Amino acid sequence: MTTQTVSNGPKVMLVAGEASGDQLGGRLMAAIKAQAPDARFIGVGGPRMEREGLSSLFPMNEMSVMGLTEVVPHIPHLLKRISQTAKFAQTEQPDVVVTIDAPDFSFRVGKKLKGKGIPLVHYVAPSVWAWREGRARKIAGFLDHLLALLPFEPPYFEKEGLPTTFIGHSAVEERHDGDADRFRAKHGLSDTTKLLAVLPGSRNSEVKRLLPVFKAVIMDIAAKYPDTRIVVPTVAKVADTVTAEMKDWPLSPIVVSTDQERHDAFAAAYCALAASGTVSLELAISGVPHVIAYQVNAVTGWIAKRLIKIDTVTIVNLVLGRKLIPEFLQDKCQPSNITPVLDGLLGDSPIRQEQKDGFDEACHLLGFGGRAPSEKAAEQILKIIAKK
Repeated sequence: MTTQTVSNGPKVMLVAGEASGDQLGGRLMAAIKAQAPDARFIGVGGPRMEREGLSSLFPMNEMSVMGLTEVVPHIPHLLKRISQTAKFAQTEQPDVVVTIDAPDFSFRVGKKLKGKGIPLVHYVAPSVWAWREGRARKIAGFLDHLLALLPFEPPYFEKEGLPTTFIGHSAVEERHDGDADRFRAKHGLSDTTKLLAVLPGSRNSEVKRLLPVFKAVIMDIAAKYPDTRIVVPTVAKVADTVTAEMKDWPLSPIVVSTDQERHDAFAAAYCALAASGTVSLELAISGVPHVIAYQVNAVTGWIAKRLIKIDTVTIVNLVLGRKLIPEFLQDKCQPSNITPVLDGLLGDSPIRQEQKDGFDEACHLLGFGGRAPSEKAAEQILKIIAKK
């Protein structure tokens, strides 16, 4: 693996482990290039980062496993990739290593690079406020800087001596990026057709687990709202699975997988049914009322229930300090629970406007209206390089 061009510019190594990290990495690369046009990039990433000029050391999707039982079969291969990534960094001697989310992978790489003379930055603080607060002290032992997406996160790490910068959530950069009219014209939808976005996740394991539940919900919705259409914004690696599973769904699902189609779909959507994750914040930023439904493997869920300290998994709810967005998790992830709430969102229930008002409040708290988070992240990383 080599860098793209011979240059005296900063050499930045980035390591992303899943689709959301690839999005963060792609925006970060673009922001770094805007501030340092001669920057060079190496490391691990997906399609978005590759479009910005990264040649990935190995396919990023190898790391996209989730849950204890899903991870176990992949451990030998993951350990091999961890060692390969750390050795690559030592060989290439970049000016900085930026690991992005995927803490199980990222932190193992970081530990191997401790004391090797390469500044280590991690992008996306682990959720120590939710569980295992002791992790803050552990990562402070090998990281040089942490970039946090949520405003209440820095104190957890700074008290352990780890410099932490709140940059704002990257999802705020997506606001106003979609074109509803373009989406409707492309797919032959009238202005009066209500569009329901269905987002079953970005990993094959969660997609396969959630789609049967989501299908049952949609069957109920179709009976009451037969003129509604469904759009399914997904990512390339699960698009085939989603398309195959939805062949017999009602309401003629429209599956899209590019970034622009995703944003256009959000702009056109009336409401949404979504898996837990960053997508909830993306929907909030786009002003789309929604409900969250999610399940993990039973073993993982049993352990998580005993470890997690918070009663909500949705960023908007966490930032606001109240349950604005309904969540149906684990054993509550049942069509009989989800359908009535989604019915209300498709109708003119007061919950629609309540959510929209709350979204504006949350976006302000997360940094919307200020400088782009990727721009602030790039600036901090270049400052760290300059101090070497």
